[in-house]
Formats: sequence, structure tokens, C-alpha cells
Amino acid sequence: MKIGNVEIANPVFLAPMAGVTDLPYRILARELGCGLVYSEMVSDKGINYRNSHTLEMLETDQAERPISLQLFGAEPQSISEAAKYVESLGVADILDINMGCPAPKVTKNHEGSALMKTPKIAFSIMESVVKAVKLPVTVKFRKGWDDNTVNVVEMAKLAEAAGIAAVAVHGRTREAYYSGQADWDIIAEVKQNIRIPVIGNGDIRTCRDMKKIFAHTGCDAVMIGRAAQGNPWIFRQLTHYLLTGEELPSANFAQRREVIIRHLDMLIEHKGDYIGAREMRKHATWYTKGLAHSSELRLKFNQAETRADFIRVLDEADI
Repeated sequence: MKIGNVEIANPVFLAPMAGVTDLPYRILARELGCGLVYSEMVSDKGINYRNSHTLEMLETDQAERPISLQLFGAEPQSISEAAKYVESLGVADILDINMGCPAPKVTKNHEGSALMKTPKIAFSIMESVVKAVKLPVTVKFRKGWDDNTVNVVEMAKLAEAAGIAAVAVHGRTREAYYSGQADWDIIAEVKQNIRIPVIGNGDIRTCRDMKKIFAHTGCDAVMIGRAAQGNPWIFRQLTHYLLTGEELPSANFAQRREVIIRHLDMLIEHKGDYIGAREMRKHATWYTKGLAHSSELRLKFNQAETRADFIRVLDEADI
């Protein structure tokens, strides 16, 4: 498929997730078959102030291309300036605007999913970014702010009118966060009302889920979020299923061990020994969730401080 002028090998995408979809994880996802990866959301103000930590989040690698770099903000001029700067760096193939994040620290500043409460401002943001850059611009929405303000169809129409190249729809409201069941009917309704590509997001955990959401909504691609945490193999499973109709088995312990070490090494290389090892704790816990003695492994991983500590925990695992 294509988003704007960007060729994408398959319609299985990695959702943007704060604290998860950094450069090392995105490379792993691409290596295991993901068609398009998204960065963690990056603050427009952080970019415009040239904050050092924010600029580090803009680093990408050729091994993960194509990549969509996601921005968030609440002011058309500020976010369009940030978009122009990102484009000038040559680090992204697509720019995405976050209008779906439910976190209070984001929505209190009228950013993320709070923008769905003000369609006029949201339209101005989308239009300003589209006009500011030559890269394709996409946007990620939720179903609405709450059940009384389900307006994603209206927002998607505004996005198309603003020149947005594709929209992703998470079938939950902001008030729902990640609870309950994702509403795929609303994704289908968005697809029926616009001509640009629609990416379906929410409750896609298995090959059968993917098959169902494609059939139910007619969406052009799927976006995998929480189901990819500690499970980059899901991209291999989903893409293989699309090609063959065959469901691959879950990763065994040897495969998990190999990827844990590779992920850890990339984190250490990218972020240093101290931060890399500590950020690996949550990932290692996710990688081994559901295995025998996983609760014991979680305790040990959460005490690991060095690469050698992680290797020792893996070598001593009774699995």
C-alpha cells in the first residue's frame, strides 16, 4: 500500500507508544516484518526549543525505514514549525499528528485526544502541518472524547479536507482509555465516509483478530499496540498469515532469549549502560510474560543493573 508517495510493504503497522517504540524496538519490529513503524510521540515545543532529550527522540536509522514520526501539540503555528524542522533533518518518511493520547498530562494542555473536543482547532493544526511540509501527513484519532461526543467520523472528514494522507482510528473514547472492547463499527463508519486510507487500531492480538477487523471494517491497514509489547514476533505472525493463511506458533524461550539480548544490546548502545539496562527491565518482563515462573523472572529482571545481570537471569531460568 501507499501513504502519500511512501511505499509500504505490508499493511501491518506498529502503533506509537510512549516508553516503548523507541529506535531499538522499532528496528526489531521492522526486522520481524512490520510494514510501518511509528515513533513515540514527540513534543512540538520540545523540538522548537531544541530540547536535547526531545531531539534525541528524533533519531532514526535506515534499518527501520519507512518510519512515521509522531508529533503532538495544541497550536497550529508551533506544530507546523516543528514539522518543518523534522522534515529538514531527513529522519522521517511520514509525519503523524497525535490526536489520540488519553494521558492527563497531555490532555490538560489541550493536546492529544483533547483536540477532538475542538474540531476547528484540530482542523487548523492538520491544515497548517500539511501546508508546511512536503512529507505525507497522517493523524491518529480516538473514537471521541467520551460516549456523548463520538465525533471521529466528523474529524476524519476534516482530516481529508485538510489534505491528510491517511487516518488511524482507535476504537475507544478517551474516557475509556484502554478498557472495554474496541468499537470496530466506528472504524467501518470512518472508512465508508472518506477516501483516504484508514488504519484500524484496537484489540488486534491474533491473526484471527486481524482477519476479523479487515472483514468488519474494510480498513486498509491494522495498527498493533499493546499486543506488540514484549512480542515483536506478532508482526511475523500477522504478515505470514496474510501471505499464506497459516498461523505461526508463539516464540519459544530460545527465541525470546535471543531477542531479549539483542534488544538489551541495542538499548545499551543507544542510551548507555545505566539507562539501557533499566529500560530493559520492563521489556524483559513483557518478553517472558506467560512463561513458567514468569513472576520470579519479573522480580529478578527488576533488580538487574547490568548486561551480565540479565544474562545470568536468563541462564538460570528454569524453563
